[in-house]
Amino acid sequence: MIVNPLVIVMLVALTMLACSSKYPGYDKTATGLYYKLYKVSKDTIKAKQGDWISLNMSYKYKDSTLFDSKTAMQAPVRFQLPASDFKGDIYEGIRMLSAGDSADFIINADSLFTKTFRQPKRPPFVDSNSVIHFYITMLSIDSPVTMMKKEEDALKKYIEEKKVTAAPTASGLYFIETLTGKGAKIDTGVWVKAHFNVSLVDGKKVFSTLERGEPMEFEYGKKFDTPGFEEGVSRMLKGGKAILVVPSQIAFGESGRGAMVPPYSTVIYDVEIIDVVSKADHDKIEAAKKKEEGAKLETNKKQEGDLMKKYLVDHKITGKPTASGLIYVEKVKGTGTKAAAGKKVKVHYTGTLLNGTKFDSSRDRNEPFEFTLGQGQVIKGWDEGIAMMNVGGKATLVIPSNIAYGERDMGQIPPYSTLVFDVELMDVK
Repeated sequence: MIVNPLVIVMLVALTMLACSSKYPGYDKTATGLYYKLYKVSKDTIKAKQGDWISLNMSYKYKDSTLFDSKTAMQAPVRFQLPASDFKGDIYEGIRMLSAGDSADFIINADSLFTKTFRQPKRPPFVDSNSVIHFYITMLSIDSPVTMMKKEEDALKKYIEEKKVTAAPTASGLYFIETLTGKGAKIDTGVWVKAHFNVSLVDGKKVFSTLERGEPMEFEYGKKFDTPGFEEGVSRMLKGGKAILVVPSQIAFGESGRGAMVPPYSTVIYDVEIIDVVSKADHDKIEAAKKKEEGAKLETNKKQEGDLMKKYLVDHKITGKPTASGLIYVEKVKGTGTKAAAGKKVKVHYTGTLLNGTKFDSSRDRNEPFEFTLGQGQVIKGWDEGIAMMNVGGKATLVIPSNIAYGERDMGQIPPYSTLVFDVELMDVK
């Protein structure tokens, strides 16, 4: 039997058309992944499982953008490429790309949410058997071997430039003592108070207790930071200072620490030991602090009622409290829509303590606050008070601590504080 070659070509063309006709303009892999390449770079090295990749990514459901790294993170997405979760998943698509490539991938929504995103089920707004469009631009691909070599070269350069003469310990730590301490030795169980700056070998700052304004306190022997930091601290005495050069294998390893510390990064600690206290003495100090805080709480609790009465007298407020204790003082009666539970409200406010100290104001930010009324998104006094208002209304809410923050210390708001809010209801939806 002789088959016309043209017939074979036509049959192949029809087969390809049948495969891609579901999504015109897209190609399809053997696993069923639909894709469209927009840009193909000259680089031929494809991403593979275990590589660290950096990419710009967005994904859409129908016409709605669910995520865009450029707006949500204002930075590329970076992660270690895992194995596929299912045939035709987004990781298969990413493995098709080289640095500089960009493409669009069509992913089954049910599998994406349950297998890749590890959610119990797809969100209710996503239809069953629908798809999610992923738009990917691959920026860079780094293999673990390449990254380890880069770290090794960067560490070597740092050691040479800083003229470090100390030999590394068995773990790889470079311990450079700049001031020998003369106080207590650091051992398991003692409490250490230390100032330290953390940076990378290129000088990039990661963290600083000095900028934070107070030293860190931790119990030595319990996991606090990296193994390299803990090893270095064990070599120090109270009053001592040292620089710890900590390679990634005893720092944050192949995973890094978020955006601040990339994978396979040597970390530099500049450490000063402020104090070393025995566990027994530390427990005594903490017990005394707890007792003092308890006494202060009790005092605040006892004084709240008297301070609130004085405030009401001084400000000539005669309104009766509600069952919860809220005092609602209407300043301007609103004529617009009534606020009600379940409605989204927009409010301008200024919050003060009874002594007049302002702790927050939407007016200072020139940005009204929006929330859904009656859903517990704000303190109880707000849910109750705003529900009494109509759009355009203005009022003062005097809110006792039992429907505010109670015994919690909120920084500018001490425990058992009655709060005063001058509020204006701008809108109800």
